[in-house]
Formats: sequence, C-alpha cells, structure tokens
Amino acid sequence: MRPKILVTRIIPQIGLQILGEKYDLIINERDLPMTADEITARAADVVGILCLLTDRIDSTVMEASPGLVGIANYAVGYDNIDIAAATARGIPVSNTPGVLTDATAELAIALMFACARRVPEAERFVRSGAWRGWGPMQFLGADITGATLGIIGMGKIGQAVGRRGHGLGMRIVYHEEAPLAEAALGFEAHPLTLPELLSVSDFVSLHIPLTEKTRHLIGARELSSMKPTAFIINTSRGPVMDEAALADALANGVVAGAGLDVYEQEPAIGPELLRLDNCVLLPHIGSATISTRDRMARTAAENLTAMIQRTEIPNLVNPDYVNHRPKE
Repeated sequence: MRPKILVTRIIPQIGLQILGEKYDLIINERDLPMTADEITARAADVVGILCLLTDRIDSTVMEASPGLVGIANYAVGYDNIDIAAATARGIPVSNTPGVLTDATAELAIALMFACARRVPEAERFVRSGAWRGWGPMQFLGADITGATLGIIGMGKIGQAVGRRGHGLGMRIVYHEEAPLAEAALGFEAHPLTLPELLSVSDFVSLHIPLTEKTRHLIGARELSSMKPTAFIINTSRGPVMDEAALADALANGVVAGAGLDVYEQEPAIGPELLRLDNCVLLPHIGSATISTRDRMARTAAENLTAMIQRTEIPNLVNPDYVNHRPKE
C-alpha cells in the first residue's frame, strides 16, 4: 500500500500529478474549505498534508496523525499552521515563496488604479443604464503619476510593487525594520518611520506577514494620521488592518479610499465595507494567474515530496524541526 497524502483543496493538476506518481491522494473535491473536524479525521493515517491558508493545521490535527512527516502550505504566508507545534514534533513545514511575487504586486497596482480612478464605481454606473454621455465632472479621481507611494514591508513583493510604482513616475517611500541599500533595490526609495510614511503618502500598500506584532498594525490612530486624500491597499493579510476602524475612516472621509484583497474573517466581509463605494473589494485573488497557481502547485508538491523522502527540503520555514525529529 502506498503512503497517503491529504490535499485539503483541489489545486492545479501539475501538483496532483507530481504527488500522485508515488502516493495515494485524499483530496477534498469540494470548492470549499474543510472544517477542522474534517481535516482531523481525514489526516489520521497520512504521511503528508498539502494545505491552504484557509486550513487551520494545529496540534489537534498533528496529534491525530501520528505518521505525519511533513506539511506543505500552498501559500507564501503560513500563519494558518501552528509552527511551534510542528517543530516540537519534528515535522517540517514549507511554503511557496517567490512564485507569486509578480502576480501579487500587479494586483496591488491594479487596486491602486481601481481606487484612484474609481473604476468599479464608474463601471457599475455604466451597467446601471444611468450614463447619459461624457461630462466634465463625472467620476473625478486622483493622479498616480507624481504621487507618493508608501510601502509597508519591503520584502520581495513590496520591492516588486516599488519597482512598478517607480516606473509609473511615483515617489517611493517605505517602512522596514532594517532599511535596505538603494543599490540592492534597483530604484530610488526612502526609508521612513511608520508615522512619517503614513503622513506623507498618497497611496499606502501593505506587504507584511501576519504576526502578533503586525495584527491591527493599521488602526484608527494610523488611519487618522494619513492624508484625507490618500488611499490604502491591502494584499497581505486581512488582520493587519482593523476593518472596523477602516470602515469608519472611509465613511467619514478620514481617508479617500481603500482597495482590499484580504479580510479579517475571510470569507466574511463587514457589512459596513460592503456598503461603501470608496472601497474596492476583491475575493483574495492576489496570486490568481494560471501560471502562478501552477508554479505554486508544483512548488508545494515538490516540497512535500522532499519531506517524505527525507531529502533536502526547499522553502523550509522551520529548520529547527531537525532538533526534535525522532531518531530513525
């Protein structure tokens, strides 16, 4: 009998093909996340789990799967996995960095344009049948060329957004714990403190992981320090933004608009946000290009295969697992 792997959601065929050559796959065929109880039950006799951000893989799942030797996350972030619990059990965890950098950066720029030029609002107006022809005061928006783009988190995706913004003629400022050499960035960008960045930016784009330190990094106080003409974009993780505070700021003109691809309680979205015309809402599609999702599937499958075969693991996020792995 071949070892079993749990795949918690249907992923592109290339990933399933790689895994299916050597392992029996238990696949969630529904286009919906599995419940915690379903994951725990179906992981009972597997050697590997390939999971998504929507899946909580905690100590309960790990305890229910005594033969588990690896967890591959189909995402860059991995806050859905209890890394400490995995490490303590000698279980390696991997992610899919790099492959979705450009796709996510492009979506952040798309949200900037959509907010600044009021694209969804104008499109809805046309579809409603209300448009009666060109008018000099219709849907006036904001300029992007010459505006200041503030990037919070200058990792790979943040840098990719910065390069694109620079190419659009924007002034780039950023906040990062350790400022980067301009030569390494390849474009002109100025490091600022978070309060400085918020006060001078016309567009603020978030590109930070979700940690206890970054949870609600942007709340009422931070939003109130922004320009009333500014826009904020979030393609990182929903909980880094206080959604209630954002909805209040948008409704009261504290900031001009927002573009969101991620939410605090996905897939739930606060009704206050849903009612606002100055908030562009997308269904977490940052990496949703055909080639990007294929590369993510291949990467996750190769990561998991390496874990099971006890070879060098690409994209390992918890190298300390080796100190807890049972002796063979």
